[in-house]
Amino acid sequence: MANNNPILTSWHHNADNWIATIAHNEIASRTLVTNQAIIQATTAVVKQHVLDVGCGEGWLCRALQQLGLKTFGVDAVAALITHAQTFDQHYQVVSYEQLISGCTLAANNFDTIVINFALIDEHTTAALLPALQQYLPQGGYLVIQTLHPHAIDTEQPYKSGWRPGGWQGMARHFDLPYDWYCRTLADWIALFLQSGYHLVRMQEPLHPHTQRPASVIFTLQYTTK
Repeated sequence: MANNNPILTSWHHNADNWIATIAHNEIASRTLVTNQAIIQATTAVVKQHVLDVGCGEGWLCRALQQLGLKTFGVDAVAALITHAQTFDQHYQVVSYEQLISGCTLAANNFDTIVINFALIDEHTTAALLPALQQYLPQGGYLVIQTLHPHAIDTEQPYKSGWRPGGWQGMARHFDLPYDWYCRTLADWIALFLQSGYHLVRMQEPLHPHTQRPASVIFTLQYTTK
């Protein structure tokens, strides 16, 4: 996401609030469902080394390290990376545009890439997914967790498009709310196929209280076969 993108501007502005939100487990759906769901989906396919794209303050990298895996996290928001580096140095400030252009990272030999709730823009996402193959071997995996489209705007037509609501429902006061791009399940799958991935698995973790999807997780494999 470019520096003039309102999504990235908002994340820069709200970085400290986000760090505190995660540190204090203030998002119930994460603590109840989605944190463990993405850990399980990643460990189901990873061999040794994970690249966390849009890693934020680094919680997922640290959780995977505790399971004995090597990790490296990248994010465009310097304040989030600075916080992550207080735990270890396996992080780098890198934008999605830099990844798309094939920038050199301070680590390599990844066998799995994970993106956890970090695909928000329309065109950047479409450009990023095929570009990430530069950092994967043949047969490597890309694991994506994102908002489930069936759980959003249930009274609105079910179609891909921009939605309001960045920072809705947060316990703390976040400024500069942003629009984000919602894709239908069919449009996600079409994008994966166009980007050169094979869909291995789609999971829909359920919220234990509502029995509604809390997210959707796609496990993809990079293969030219």
